Amino acid sequence: MGNQFIAAGKKTSLLVMLALVGCTSAQTQEASQKTQAVMEQKKDTGNPLLAEWTGPYGGVPAFNKMKLADLKPAIEKGMALQLAEIEAIANNPAPPTFENTIEAMERAGEELNRAFTYYGIWSSNMSSPEFRQIQAELAPKISEFSSKISQNEKLFQRIKTVYENAQENPLPADQQRVVELVYEGLAMEGADLDQASKERYAAINKELSSLYTNFSNNVLADEENYVVYLTKDQLSGLPESFIKAAAKAAADRGQEGKYAVTNTRSSMDQFLTYSDERALREKVWNNYYSRGDNGDQYDNNKNIANILKLRDERVALLGHDNFAEWRLQNRMAKTPERAMELMNAVWPAALARVKEEVADMQAVADAEGAKITIAPWDYRYYAEKVRKQKYDLESDEVKQYLQLDNLTQALFFTAGELFNYDFKPVPEGSVPVFHEDVKVWEVTDKTTGEHIGLWYLDPFARPGKRSGAWATTYRSHTTFDGKETVLASNNSNFVKPAPGEPVLISWDDATTFFHEFGHALHFFASNVKYPTLNSGVRDYTEFQSQLLERWLSTDKVINQFLKHHETGEVIPASLVAKIKNASTFNQGFGTTEYLASALMDMKYHTVDPEGIDPDKFERETLAALNMPSEIVMRHRSPHFSHVFSGEGYATGYYGYLWADVLTSDAAEAFEEAPGGFYDKEVAARLVKYLFAPRNSMDPAEAYRKFRGRDAKIDALMRDRGFPVPTQTSKK
Repeated sequence: MGNQFIAAGKKTSLLVMLALVGCTSAQTQEASQKTQAVMEQKKDTGNPLLAEWTGPYGGVPAFNKMKLADLKPAIEKGMALQLAEIEAIANNPAPPTFENTIEAMERAGEELNRAFTYYGIWSSNMSSPEFRQIQAELAPKISEFSSKISQNEKLFQRIKTVYENAQENPLPADQQRVVELVYEGLAMEGADLDQASKERYAAINKELSSLYTNFSNNVLADEENYVVYLTKDQLSGLPESFIKAAAKAAADRGQEGKYAVTNTRSSMDQFLTYSDERALREKVWNNYYSRGDNGDQYDNNKNIANILKLRDERVALLGHDNFAEWRLQNRMAKTPERAMELMNAVWPAALARVKEEVADMQAVADAEGAKITIAPWDYRYYAEKVRKQKYDLESDEVKQYLQLDNLTQALFFTAGELFNYDFKPVPEGSVPVFHEDVKVWEVTDKTTGEHIGLWYLDPFARPGKRSGAWATTYRSHTTFDGKETVLASNNSNFVKPAPGEPVLISWDDATTFFHEFGHALHFFASNVKYPTLNSGVRDYTEFQSQLLERWLSTDKVINQFLKHHETGEVIPASLVAKIKNASTFNQGFGTTEYLASALMDMKYHTVDPEGIDPDKFERETLAALNMPSEIVMRHRSPHFSHVFSGEGYATGYYGYLWADVLTSDAAEAFEEAPGGFYDKEVAARLVKYLFAPRNSMDPAEAYRKFRGRDAKIDALMRDRGFPVPTQTSKK
């Protein structure tokens, strides 16, 4: 849930945890009584969502025991248990030490952490109106809970003492890093404010939590409520695989004999690429890009305005000029200016490429006698025609070789080559899952057979599942309290095929599949002692996953796993050559739609939000940026969930580009090596410095250890087919 204090750890006696050295007997007795009271509360909650995980593989979530009626009591009980633990730490009469303060915090909250695992499944994978009601009720309570920890004066003073002592007498490197992260995190959350400011800070967070939940649920409602149903005479241009999946989607919604285009990116993207029906393309495009912006009960514009105002007020309490300045202080970019500098370096080249792309598309439309001016709902359709014309490459032809099962094996092969991991499916029924679509694999070390963890895959779109693709952990690797193995999950929204049909996906979707698996490998490779060190630095954490995308187009993956779903023949070398020749095709579109969202995110958070009208601000800002009329932001403001359904990516969406500079530069390290992308020496450095440390060292330092220098923007520009700047600067 993004709370650094909700960290899983093994059940350990708080009597041991709170070493009461140097106390008076009365103090010792009082502290012991408080500790015993906490232990009594923890003994048996009677709620399966709080219960310790049992079974094989170090214990697994009891997804088969999930009942919505248990959720709210579990979260409330879990919060009460953790607050009791925090109070015991804060009131420990012994002088504060790393062990009795920081390590004690690392252990706190194991019950709540388990409950939040189930909460996350309902929120992301299995939402329902009933859950959303519970979510709305819990959001402010969770915010209050978080504030009670971050604003606990006694706790903060203990942490501050440990931090200051560590500045004078440094601890071992990993402990020093934990102390700094915990202290700086609390300071950023207002732990040092006066009482009146603390109260206002907490009130703002509480209000924001409800706004985030409302924003997210509004987007989900529009994704579920807007479906375009087609009849047989409206299928022109659509691939057979899409037609069959659309027929199933319609039947599942009680519309037998029709074909459903759902309001998800995978469905929308395919329809806009292939459908010959321009009016329907416009309708599908409008449905998708107007999510949260329909002037009804699910409209998000007021939510955005309120979120921006509250964020601005909150950071002003801490003495910051704007939200972006506050947020970026512990990111790689450090300042909004540095992030903007990178985006502005790429933006002009992207716009220039868009002009070329639109001219090519308009020429095709004119030659066909279409008598149209290219509009946003035409971009994908005519780009596909240009791709065919320029490179003799059709996306649907490529899809015939991109079968999900084979691509899954390609992921496993890549993990084996780079990380020495082996993936084997667990026996059916041995591990509980929350939906029949979810499959589970055991991950082991190929050489030693050591158990690394479990990988869960939830591949298909369905009502109640949020759109997009993501990775998450149910349990992270730690060793400070006994070894904890990893439970990682990848989640996609591929269109589920008709029974007996293969799952064929686009090259872009296959790239995303590798991307999200990169996050999972980052989880599995963790070699840290303390839970806090598993946290991510937002403009760095996308780097590892973006880098893994590169292995999709390596010869070893292509020749083994890109096979025709009917004939089993390996994708022809001539088709692979076309794919590689077209690798920079449509980069104007891809870069511009992404950067528009990233720039908008930063500009929202560097202006005075008083009286802001998000709809007007979006239009005027894009106009000032010379945004091409043929392209829309990848995530328009009213459904920009990265930024407005929480704070993880707020002023952090630029991070994908920042990480891509690292990605392009690191990829060239492999290209320059004798063994290419499978070079053992470079792969070993990759794992040692870029995956295993997680947040146990500064990301910039970690990258320099891997590459021998800072990353440069040159490689990124080469990758996208843009002109390389004459003067290149290091990141």
